[in-house]
Amino acid sequence: MTTLRLGSRGSLLAIAQAEMVRSALVRLRPDVQVEIVRIRTTGDRLTDAPLPAIGEKGLFTMELDRGLLEREIDLAVHSLKDLPTEIADGLCIGAIPGREDPRDVLVGPPGQRVTLAGLPSGARVGTSSLRRRALALAWRRDLAVVDIRGNVDTRLRKVDTGEFQAVILAGAGLRRLGYGARAGEWLEAPSWLPAPGQGALAVVTREDAGPAHRLVATLDDVAARAAVTAERALLRELEAGCQVPIGALAIPYPGGLRLWGLITNLDGTRLVRGDRTGPLARPETLGVELARRLLERGGDSVLAEVRAQAFPTPDHP
Repeated sequence: MTTLRLGSRGSLLAIAQAEMVRSALVRLRPDVQVEIVRIRTTGDRLTDAPLPAIGEKGLFTMELDRGLLEREIDLAVHSLKDLPTEIADGLCIGAIPGREDPRDVLVGPPGQRVTLAGLPSGARVGTSSLRRRALALAWRRDLAVVDIRGNVDTRLRKVDTGEFQAVILAGAGLRRLGYGARAGEWLEAPSWLPAPGQGALAVVTREDAGPAHRLVATLDDVAARAAVTAERALLRELEAGCQVPIGALAIPYPGGLRLWGLITNLDGTRLVRGDRTGPLARPETLGVELARRLLERGGDSVLAEVRAQAFPTPDHP
């Protein structure tokens, strides 16, 4: 029996996602055994600092990439929104399985159906995302949006103990952990856009046409891959990462793809939006074209403002 080693972060969500992929592979090939290998990443170790302040690409992927390249593991599962737009040499996204709901969700205490409009003035809302922070403030400038780190269960616990009145999370992670009933309000696109790739998984393999690469390819979902390819092309063209509030969502339709994009400054006072449609077979072109349209509409000055605030010069600490 062939054994493949599947690398994953050690969080409950990461293991749940890795188990989803493992189960799908075993169903396809009962003669293959898939062993989950837990790997601790830089992002897992640096739990005290806000993610944008760390400022390093691949916070949750570098160690898994290294494990693949050094053949300690054969495949790795990531939340696609955590994956840098440039993949390490020698590696590739072998599969993007069917996508879960990409929307963000507002979550309050157990049994309470909180909504963004219904939160009291001054309510403490937790998020680790600059994009979610900016969008929340664009909707409600009277909220106290506070940085929060930790896994999904840790964030929910901080709501349950009253430290926060609500948190904003990816709905996909909530559902994959069985917490879907905790959702208070699903934040609807296109007025509230998720992170590029949110809700999708990436199964990364070595680009060697080996057994893991061939087997993983059978999990690929054509529509999901096209959608996230467009979103990631937009992100790459804008040269943005976790330090810049960018939203994007592509929705496939028969033969085509519609892509929405958003650039905002850190406090949500300047938002540049746009959308574009194109053929399903050319998602990368669609993402690049919309990114350039957003820049022409004033997104370039918004990005300049954000980068100046995120990376101050020595004269402006």
